[in-house]
Amino acid sequence: MLTFDKKDWIAIPNILSLVRLLLIPLFSIIYLNATQPFHYYVAAVIILFSGLTDLLDGWIARKYHQITELGKILDPVADKLTQVVIVFCLLTKFKWMTLVAVIFLIKELFMLINSLVLLQKGKKLDGAKWYGKISTALFYICMILLIAFPTISNFIAGMLIMIIVFFLLLSLLLYGKTFKKMYRE
Repeated sequence: MLTFDKKDWIAIPNILSLVRLLLIPLFSIIYLNATQPFHYYVAAVIILFSGLTDLLDGWIARKYHQITELGKILDPVADKLTQVVIVFCLLTKFKWMTLVAVIFLIKELFMLINSLVLLQKGKKLDGAKWYGKISTALFYICMILLIAFPTISNFIAGMLIMIIVFFLLLSLLLYGKTFKKMYRE
């Protein structure tokens, strides 16, 4: 059973992860009820702020040795919940977002199942790989554009969605190779 030290809850990286979790319903409410361009800009700024706090919490945790067991859980939960909510909110505006949702869910289930199986064998994926980081960065860039500009042309929206799909698939493929190597070791 996991137990967390009281000081883990006041570590700055963990507070930033909690802030990201609190931003999720705020983003959802603003985006889903948006009626003017300003509302969409606010929703996009919330996601931009969330992404920046994600970068900041990781940097602070490593630089100031504030990596905690709580943070190892909070950070990825905040990341994945934010991404899932973004995708499902954007499903209301962009029909091709269904493709992103399906591939995203397949990738995340693949990552979770393989991580759990390997953990039982005493092996653990050591942090996000470069291709996962690039995929995540492009996910956020494209999503922020789709959030801020919901009336962009179907062509541009389709291109942004295809960029996300391509990098999700690339990340899935390369993580698959990494897991395969880990199973062999």
